[in-house]
Amino acid sequence: MRNWSIVVLLAGLLAVGTLAAEEPADPPADERENQLSLLTGTPAEGFDLAVELARRAVVATQPDKDVLFEQRPEYSEDAGDLIAASHVVAVHFQTIAAANDYWRDYVTE
Repeated sequence: MRNWSIVVLLAGLLAVGTLAAEEPADPPADERENQLSLLTGTPAEGFDLAVELARRAVVATQPDKDVLFEQRPEYSEDAGDLIAASHVVAVHFQTIAAANDYWRDYVTE
C-alpha cells in the first residue's frame, strides 16, 4: 500500500511540474487590448492612467456599485478622504513616471 502511495505522489508531482513548465498561452487579441501598460506617450497620458488605476482599484475592492454610489456623498465632502484619494493617484503617477523614464525624451510643442 505504501508503494502505491509513493507512486501516486510522484505521479502527481510530475503532473504539476509539467503544468508549471509549460509556457503560458498568449491571451486572445481582445484581452490584450484590455491589458494595461505603464508606458504612455506624454505626462498627461500618464496622469490619466494613474487616475484610471486608482478608479479600478476602488471597483476591485468594492464591486457593488450601489454601495459605491451610496457612500459617495460622505467621502466626496471629507477633506481627509479626498487627500487620501489624491495620494493614491500620486503614487500611481510616480510609478508610471519612473516606468517612462520621466518622459526625458518628451518634447512639448
